[in-house]
Amino acid sequence: MDREYAKPLDVPALARVALMSPGHFSRSFRAAFGETPYSHLMTRRIERAKALLRRGDLTVTEVCFEVGCTSLGSFSSRFTELVGESPSSYRARSHDEGAAIPACFAKLYTRPVRNKTAKPAPRQ
Repeated sequence: MDREYAKPLDVPALARVALMSPGHFSRSFRAAFGETPYSHLMTRRIERAKALLRRGDLTVTEVCFEVGCTSLGSFSSRFTELVGESPSSYRARSHDEGAAIPACFAKLYTRPVRNKTAKPAPRQ
């Protein structure tokens, strides 16, 4: 998923590669990574979109399709949810402050973070 984020990926296809049923794959993935396969894939796509938007040579629509999203509206909604601002606002901001930062550190710094709410303690 990390390498082929731009390709159309779905749980049944991923499960086949992992030699699992789709349900078992989804449960195992969530247990291992703390999020669903779809959430993980979208995080990778938004992470890559941020890099392309910082580059500044592509429109938001071009970035949307470049990272494998098929709907500009869904892409913009998910981007805003994860990053906290719209793709066009993110692109418009100056990102020169990160020019001297090595790519491996920039990737860690700019990785989208999903807002996870704390789960209430189980009742006794």
